[in-house]
Amino acid sequence: MQKENNANKRGEVRKIYKTGEYTHYVTIPKVEIDALGWRANQRVVVKRVGNRIIIEKPTRGAKR
Repeated sequence: MQKENNANKRGEVRKIYKTGEYTHYVTIPKVEIDALGWRANQRVVVKRVGNRIIIEKPTRGAKR
């Protein structure tokens, strides 16, 4: 578990992939998805805050 905690603090370098003219994606390590209790095909909110991208669970009542 210590190794996972250290990796989370440092972050992991990931590659940005392009799937179409306007779509890009980054893979998220399974350990991070598991730690957040997320699952495959779950909806998430993606927003930009300054020079960061935030990915989070939608709040109840959020628009689809």
